[in-house]
This record gives sequence, structure tokens and C-alpha cells, in this order.
Amino acid sequence: MKRILVVGGSRYFGKSLVRGVWEAGDEVVVLNRGASAPPAGVEHLVADRGDEERLRGALGAREFDVVVDQVCYTARQAEIARRVFAGRTGRYVMTSTMEVYDPATLPVPLARPVPLAEDALPFPLPAPAAGRRGDAYDYAEGKRQAEAVFLREPPFPYVSVRTAHVLGGGRAEFTGRLAHYVERIAAGEPVDVHEDPYATSFIHHQEIADLLRWAADGTFTGPVNAASHGALDVHALCRTVAGRLGSRQPRYRTVAPGETASPFSFDRPYAMDNGRATRLGFRFREVGDWLPGAVDEAVRGALA
Repeated sequence: MKRILVVGGSRYFGKSLVRGVWEAGDEVVVLNRGASAPPAGVEHLVADRGDEERLRGALGAREFDVVVDQVCYTARQAEIARRVFAGRTGRYVMTSTMEVYDPATLPVPLARPVPLAEDALPFPLPAPAAGRRGDAYDYAEGKRQAEAVFLREPPFPYVSVRTAHVLGGGRAEFTGRLAHYVERIAAGEPVDVHEDPYATSFIHHQEIADLLRWAADGTFTGPVNAASHGALDVHALCRTVAGRLGSRQPRYRTVAPGETASPFSFDRPYAMDNGRATRLGFRFREVGDWLPGAVDEAVRGALA
């Protein structure tokens, strides 16, 4: 039996991760800011992970076999975690994102063709380009810099799980991105897309929870891409949504260059290669096998 700390774990696939660890018979502890409680029987620690003194106070003398960090968004948060958990955990798994590969936010271009394997992102990273602004850049760059902190002479075995776009779970999918398509297509309204959108990578919410638990149990280190088999472009996604709604072919409005399109319409390529995780033993599902069910959940949630 392992003792596992989940930092975050209060919503979406984090909740599924906590439940899966607990049901597997491991001892699980959840640390968050206290906005929501974990399931009954799970130890709950309350602290702001960005406040080093309070974090140390909440942890006390506790040690863990594994820490799964769901909410590390900046280099500063990573530096604090690196100091606090050094000598306190035997393994550290950070939930990262495929957006670390996004060409629109990278300070240097990637030289590798898509789908992108883990070594396409060079470390050490160059300094962020001057003049970059916006939430998408801040999120992607924050994750890149957080990974860089942990990868620099890691004080514990470290894994970064670069997660594809997560779908499924109905209303639990708090981003509302899949609901956006359901609502527009159901109403006969056009979906805003780029002229020639690229395919992107997806993963089911339960699949990523299972992969994080698998990563916690493993011995490998370094970055690993987490994406179901089969990238999809926005047109394929819309056709699936229309089919589950029993609607006619979806309508589109092509956006001008530089104009914002609907979520999952991309004017640049950065789909991921999941070969490393597959070779290490994780069995991914096909997007086409789970996407219809995820759409059905979104339909029930959006149109209830």
C-alpha cells in the first residue's frame, strides 16, 4: 500500500484520480485551499500551496511515497514544492499540458514534425520572448517553466504528464468547451473555425485519471504525453456532435487570420505522439470509441 498526496484534486478528473487511488487500496491525502472536501475517509489538508510557510505547517512531519501535483502553474509554485517535498516524497508526478508545445506561445519554433514526441520541447528552455501577453501564453509558459524547475537537478524522481484536451463528464467538464459545440450546433448557429484547421489531441477524463494513477505507480521519469489514439480536427468533432444530436450537417463561419475561433480549432499544428507512454505499458483508448459517449453527456448537461 502506498501513501499518496494529491495536491488539488477537488474537481473534474482530479476527483476521479482521488477516488481511483482510494478504491485501489492506497492511502490518499488531499491538499487544497479548502473550497471542497475530498470523499469520506480521505485525509484532507488545507493550505495555499503558494504559501510556503503554511504549506509546511499543513504537512507537518508527513512523508509520502508519491505526490501527484494537479495545480502547479508557475515556476514559483514549482520552486516552493521542490523545496518543501525534497526528502519528503519518493516520487513526484506533475500534471502538465500539451499546450507546452503550442507554437503560438513558444519563445522558439519547434523543429520536429507533428505528432510531437516528448523530446520536441528542448530543456533548458530559452527565456520567454518579450512582449508576449494573454492568458493562453501565461498558462503554457507557466507550465513550461514549472517543468523546467523540477527537471533541473530533481531532488526526487519526477514525471510531467503532458495532458491532451480533456473531454467527458458532462457538467463536471467545467471549461464548457464541448458544451459550446453542443449548444451552437443544436441551435443551428455556425461554429467559428479557421480556414484549414489542424487536428489536435484529446483524452477522456477517466482515461487521464487512470494514467495519472499509473504514473504514480511507475518507476519511469521525465515527461510523458497523455493522449488517446487518433487526433481530430474541429470538423470531425462537429460532425460527431451533430450526429449525436440528430442534426443536419453543422454550419461554419471561417474566421479571418488572427481572429479568435471556437475552442479546438487551431491554425497551427501541435498534436502529440503518445508512443512513450504506450511503450511503457499504458493502454490508450481510441478517441472515436469514447467521444460519442462524452458528447451524449454534454448534450444531457447543456440541454437539460
